[in-house]
Amino acid sequence: MTHLTEPHGTELVNLIVDPDRARVLIEAAKNLPSHTLSQRQICDLELLMNGGFSPLKGFMTREAYESVVQTMRLPGGILWPIPIVLDVPDHISGKLSIGDQLALRDTEGFMLAVLNIEEIFRPDKMAEAEKVYGTTSREHPGVRHLLEEIHETYVGGTIEGIQLPLHYDFETLRHSPAELRRQFDKLGWRRVAAFHTCKPMHRIHREITLQAAKDVNAHILLHPAVGMTKPGDLHYFARVHCYEAILRHYPPNLAMLSLLPMAVRMAGPREAILNAVIRKNYGC
Repeated sequence: MTHLTEPHGTELVNLIVDPDRARVLIEAAKNLPSHTLSQRQICDLELLMNGGFSPLKGFMTREAYESVVQTMRLPGGILWPIPIVLDVPDHISGKLSIGDQLALRDTEGFMLAVLNIEEIFRPDKMAEAEKVYGTTSREHPGVRHLLEEIHETYVGGTIEGIQLPLHYDFETLRHSPAELRRQFDKLGWRRVAAFHTCKPMHRIHREITLQAAKDVNAHILLHPAVGMTKPGDLHYFARVHCYEAILRHYPPNLAMLSLLPMAVRMAGPREAILNAVIRKNYGC
């Protein structure tokens, strides 16, 4: 019996289908419209499929999107601070209808998942910017990305995952929520405090994490975001080597390093809440 905190919404989601269903989807995809995912969308899809975004089971429909933007709650009342949506260009959205399936592919053409389309809608992106980022100024990089890079049409529906995105580096440092929970149980860790960062760690960060662990009698998960980060950030390859170096300066068996495939939004307090929700799903 695990002593770790329960997942957000009580159920840890896993959207990867069984091999038989995957073969059916792969065969059907030969005749399906396709969408090549952006870097941010690949990050979001991975966290949907591996349960990091539990209890979400797909990209948000209009009802869920508007509820989250306005109230920071999913329609059922569960706390959720930032909309997780799939935007597509007009030349794709114009060919789609409710009930269709859309093949989701990475930049190399590999199909990662199929989206079962439940809704196609055009959001009020200015309202989204004001609520999520607290401003509509394009000087804010998150707002600028929303207004200038994100397409005008969102497609919502459930996801059937074929395979997680491929990562060719730091494979031993990449874990799903279920995998980390099993490791924590195996190690006998009953309480885990996570540290989120998308920058290199310094000596003061080590002291902060050690004090936090002492305050709540916990072990430490160093859980840096290595997906899409802020413009100008040090490349994650160099940052991971910094995390590996500082890990050696923690007391034995107190801390663990795992990489989070998260796209940073720069959304202030709402993003802080989202980070907490994600780490809750990872067992922290």
